[in-house]
Amino acid sequence: MLAREEVIQQAMALPPGDRAYVADVLEQSLTHGEFATPEVAAAWVAEIERRVVAYDRGELQAAGVETAIERIRSQLADHRARA
Repeated sequence: MLAREEVIQQAMALPPGDRAYVADVLEQSLTHGEFATPEVAAAWVAEIERRVVAYDRGELQAAGVETAIERIRSQLADHRARA
């Protein structure tokens, strides 16, 4: 077995919180804590600004963190099921 496969198996055996931590550390190592490209950074800034304006106008409602995470997990599971 390749070393990277062993690392993945070990990581997958961790509790969910620890896996999230490992995933975050790995993601940060790829982007050095920044966005991958200036274009991605600009797109996120524009999207954040669009959402703030829409919220301020009453066009969007805020969701609690637990609700938001559950929605994301559900959408991710749906996406993976289709892939």
